[in-house]
Amino acid sequence: MTGSESAAPAGDGAAASGGDEGSLRGTVHSIVYVTEDGSFAVVRLQSETDPDSRPVAVGPLAGVRPGELLHLQGAWTHHRRHGSQFKVASFHSVAPSTAAGIERFLASRLVKGVGPELAKRIVARFGAGALEVLDRHGERLTEVAGIGPDRRDRILASWADHRRLRDTMIFLQGHGISPAYALRIHRRYGSAARRAVTENPYRLAEEVAGIGFLIADRIAASLGVDPDSPERAAAGVLHVLGAGAGRGHTQMPVDAVVEASAELLSAGAPAIDDAIRSLCRRGAVLTCGAGGRSIALPDLRRAEQRAAARLRALAGQPAPALSTGVPRLLAAFERSSGVALSPEQRRAASAAAQAAVLVVTGGPGTGKTTLIRAVLSLYDAADLRVQLAAPTGRAAKRIEEQAGQPASTIHRLLEYSPREGRFLRDAENPLDCDGLILDELSMVDISLLDAVLAAAPHDCRLLLVGDSDQLPSVGPGDVLADLIASGACPVARLTTVFRQGDRSAIVMAAHAVNHGRVPRRSDGEAGDYFFVNRDDRVAACNTIVHLVTERMPARFGLDPRTDIQVLTPMNRGDLGTAALNRRLQEALNPAGAAIEGAADIRVGDRVMQTRNDYQLEVFNGDIGLVRDLDAEDQRALVDFSAGPVWYEAAELDSLALAYAITIHKSQGSEFPAAVISIATEHYPMLQRNLLYTALTRARRLAVVVGSGRAARIAVANAQARERHTGLVELLAGAPSHADPSPAARRAAR
Repeated sequence: MTGSESAAPAGDGAAASGGDEGSLRGTVHSIVYVTEDGSFAVVRLQSETDPDSRPVAVGPLAGVRPGELLHLQGAWTHHRRHGSQFKVASFHSVAPSTAAGIERFLASRLVKGVGPELAKRIVARFGAGALEVLDRHGERLTEVAGIGPDRRDRILASWADHRRLRDTMIFLQGHGISPAYALRIHRRYGSAARRAVTENPYRLAEEVAGIGFLIADRIAASLGVDPDSPERAAAGVLHVLGAGAGRGHTQMPVDAVVEASAELLSAGAPAIDDAIRSLCRRGAVLTCGAGGRSIALPDLRRAEQRAAARLRALAGQPAPALSTGVPRLLAAFERSSGVALSPEQRRAASAAAQAAVLVVTGGPGTGKTTLIRAVLSLYDAADLRVQLAAPTGRAAKRIEEQAGQPASTIHRLLEYSPREGRFLRDAENPLDCDGLILDELSMVDISLLDAVLAAAPHDCRLLLVGDSDQLPSVGPGDVLADLIASGACPVARLTTVFRQGDRSAIVMAAHAVNHGRVPRRSDGEAGDYFFVNRDDRVAACNTIVHLVTERMPARFGLDPRTDIQVLTPMNRGDLGTAALNRRLQEALNPAGAAIEGAADIRVGDRVMQTRNDYQLEVFNGDIGLVRDLDAEDQRALVDFSAGPVWYEAAELDSLALAYAITIHKSQGSEFPAAVISIATEHYPMLQRNLLYTALTRARRLAVVVGSGRAARIAVANAQARERHTGLVELLAGAPSHADPSPAARRAAR
């Protein structure tokens, strides 16, 4: 069988010419769809050997135009709606050689100032040699009717830009850079892209979004860069610090950086020491900590410094008395709300009336939301303007419903501008409020805390509420624990559990875990917490699917696509998010229309936004349901709690299936029901605060499925993953006496 016969699936009717499986060659006949930035396109090709064949290619086809001859690498796929398509991994183009192809090529408005009519006249005058005229004899363009000297110069300048882009793309792809990354590099450096990459490919890791050290290192190796070069060592150190930030560190001990960098680069410690000194001299890293024994990325270190200075200034100022009648006001709140405040809550509310800054921490059922409502009543009695915010849309909606006052995400509160790439609310344009209440503070990383404190008015009261026993933020820092450990501001601890009735087994299970005990399961069919023992991973997976799709909807009247959330510690493995999402999608939504460019997502699927998109106003961790598909424009409508959002094709890669999500991603959210997977295959992640966080995500029903041994391991492991931060030292104001260690933070909890 020839390559052209095997390239397309049987029955496709669009065989490729001159290629083998995984490759395709053809002339661009038409552009079906292209994103606004040009990075993704759907095109129809014309086979060289079969003029009637019109195979479809989809992928990162940056800048292609009708008439171009393309050599594509990739794989054939079958789209549920559109049939056979060639999914492009890489490509290179060859200018058309026939007069008809050149006319179609120029008529596509590739060259500014040349449309279909002028393209026809250019080809009529120069025939198949038209592109050679543009390349080498541009002065001859004035031989064509309608082209004078000025128009000729504009056409030639545009043609030169096109050739530079093509040359750059061919050069970069020749060194293993994908078309999408090649386009980003070209946009960053323009005509200087080739020189920038050749002189120092490691600069890409710092200056081009999405290109990290590992990709830059492959490019450097392809270019023959000396593996012992100082540039490589410096890039390796920055990569180690960046990876550390991804694990939550805002700074790292120098010794740890040297060791990790030496292992990454297969280099000696002296070379790494030289690289660190060089980076310090140019301000790319900063020394910090007692005796300068740690180093940090400048953005993170300065965020800690600014946040500490601002918080100390707020906490150090005298707070004007709200009222002389706080006990009377709290009694009035109890009468109007029908709740009885505990002594702890009364003390905390009184502290909020007296202190400029107050941190409140407590577990589930200890009355944090009731306390917020009580403090709001005090603020209202004093005619204070109050803003209420939380890190995620779900958390903001929940506190709004429970506190009975409008709340927003922190990003919306600070008015992030996608166009300017910054928050519009800052020290120069502070928030218009007298009091600021932030809920779910454990989710707030150091950069977000810095932004909030910068925008807080100098006389603003600050109430910071969170559960210090939950997992820390996904981003760098350990803000809540650091604030408590520093002693820089008063802390109110809520420990009394109010929800102790028959329907509060979830709360009691969470507190049992937090105190190092494996929780007791509910008896029989009663209760809201259950443990289903499944030591075998396949059996556990089957049980989870059965519970979500059949048992829980039938027994508790839950909608499996909107009410039940599967939580698991990891993405990989038989009980990771990837495997569970595949099983649950096939069980719950087998016939949904597929969405091109959205990684197996279908109409009707439960999905999660995986990165902040300030333009669409959807944020990392937001969960929604795919409601509709505009097949012609390749757009998808996703319904989030804040409202529906249309996703263009270029934005769809930020969505992932969310029938199952990691426990880390669930922070700040509550679900009517949670099915929690816990198995010995999750061993690297089995920690007490992980299981505790998972249980506290369930509002009405929690079902743990897995190994009793894994549960015992998690409950026994109270050692949270160490985070190196500098906030405690900076808040204490005396680095030599402060104890910023993780052990000190755990003790402060």
